Amino acid sequence: MDRRDFLRSTIQPAQPKSKPEATIPRSASRAKPSARVSGDGLALYTGPWGTDQVIHLLRRTTFGATKRDVDLLKGELPWDAVHILLTAPSEAPEPPLNNYYNATYQDPTGVQPGTTWVTAPYGDGTVDSRRTTSFKSWWTGQMLNQSASIQEKMTLFWHNHFATATQTVGDARYVYQHNALLRSYALGNFKELTKKVTVDPAMLRYLNGYVSTKTAPDENYARELQELFTLGKGPDSNYTEDDVKAAARVLTGWRDSRTNINTYFDATRHDTTNKQFSSFYNDQVIQGRTGAAGAREVDDLVDMIFAQPEVAKFLCRRLYRWFVHYTIDEGVEENVITPLADILRNNDYEIRPVLFALFNSAHFFAADNVGGAIKNPIDYCVGLCRQFDVVFPGGNSVPDQYRMWDYLRFRAASMQMNLADPPNVAGWPAYWQEPGYYEIWINSDTLPKRVRLADTLISTTGYRNGNVTLIIDPLKFVAQFSNPGDPNLLVSDLIAYLFAISVSDEQKDVLKKTLLSGQTNDYYWTNAWVAYQTNPGDAMNRNIVRSRLQSLLKYLLDIAEYQLC
Repeated sequence: MDRRDFLRSTIQPAQPKSKPEATIPRSASRAKPSARVSGDGLALYTGPWGTDQVIHLLRRTTFGATKRDVDLLKGELPWDAVHILLTAPSEAPEPPLNNYYNATYQDPTGVQPGTTWVTAPYGDGTVDSRRTTSFKSWWTGQMLNQSASIQEKMTLFWHNHFATATQTVGDARYVYQHNALLRSYALGNFKELTKKVTVDPAMLRYLNGYVSTKTAPDENYARELQELFTLGKGPDSNYTEDDVKAAARVLTGWRDSRTNINTYFDATRHDTTNKQFSSFYNDQVIQGRTGAAGAREVDDLVDMIFAQPEVAKFLCRRLYRWFVHYTIDEGVEENVITPLADILRNNDYEIRPVLFALFNSAHFFAADNVGGAIKNPIDYCVGLCRQFDVVFPGGNSVPDQYRMWDYLRFRAASMQMNLADPPNVAGWPAYWQEPGYYEIWINSDTLPKRVRLADTLISTTGYRNGNVTLIIDPLKFVAQFSNPGDPNLLVSDLIAYLFAISVSDEQKDVLKKTLLSGQTNDYYWTNAWVAYQTNPGDAMNRNIVRSRLQSLLKYLLDIAEYQLC
């Protein structure tokens, strides 16, 4: 079923009285791409460059298109806008803090309130659990406060690709280190990231690498390295079971230290014999090494795997399903995936050139790819708050700040996307499970939870916890647009900003008459808006405008089109 038809058949929003039918300095390094990057599928996009195109680009590369970022990128040439998005922040964010203290509980390792725990001693299971929640809240905060950069979206991509789970890792400090690694390589080198992930303490714990010895090589990571992280299970990935066993022997000897919060190589546990691989790897032999030199066998293994052309294709398919659409037919494989893979290999597995080519392509902006995906729960929850500029507590109150970040994280988890805890090593099924893919996000349990979050935030009271309230201010929101007093223009602006696919003029007219003006004449809304603007302190004028905007926005957020990106 088409994803749009699927949503329309699933979502039953509250109906109105008459149902609608359904300045950054330029850099000399920003060069215009060639008209043909590589292959017909990556022909340079030369179409219109306005609000619709910018919002599509931002929806796919960030969490929610904010009005601020839309206005910023509209003033750039298309390839300059992509360049901005592919520029990572110059500094890493401050690490998560101790927000879990209270009158009856203090960190047993001595971490003071409002200071970081990421280099503290392990402590015990209780404090580790609280630190894990702190980490998840912190990560949500990074997404909420992201700049006009793809880094946060890529960090989540790599988390889904090199999946780990906090419950299995069992150490919040390792979890943070793993996230910091993914963040630092978000736009970096795939091959180097793979080498570092292979001996990362969180991954060693998650896939049992820390217990792998020469007398009992553990095959978990050796298998997933090939099957899920680099080569996949496609028809051209013909590694064998013996290759998995040989790779497991290469990987023996790595351990983790909770005292030093790192990994180290124990040569006494390493298999020093030669490792023979199959004809798929050209019968390569990785020479066994003794002593500290045994650690370098990991480099040999990764180098051998990355010599296979299928590695680049596999990753490009994963990127395509994350950023464009899940359908990869013969035409997409030949005209998009293959040339992207060529770019990846020709650039020694640097990610940025691949993304630059993809986001500058006519294919990315093709009509069938606009609104062609369903927002995942993180996209939905974080994007909703960013789009409407919902105000969260600042750093002057760490407990309030983290508590509200965690509220949003919890809402996404209830919609089946628990940040830092994907269901298994393959990541979230929406990016690999046929035939449903993205449609998996929408079901009878998760859909009402999406609607409930939007309805709560757009309500008069919002979500309140303690002395803090998260709420959408409809008056502040519509004031961003060109002429909020014109009901026709306002409805069009809202739909262009909130929906990936538009609705008909007839539907817009019904929305205007039933939810904004309340009657056939436009002047009612115009007069109400002018009265409010003239005297914003007048409670009656303010309430009239606010209530109508709340009704309109509530309806727009509850219908199928808002679920698409």
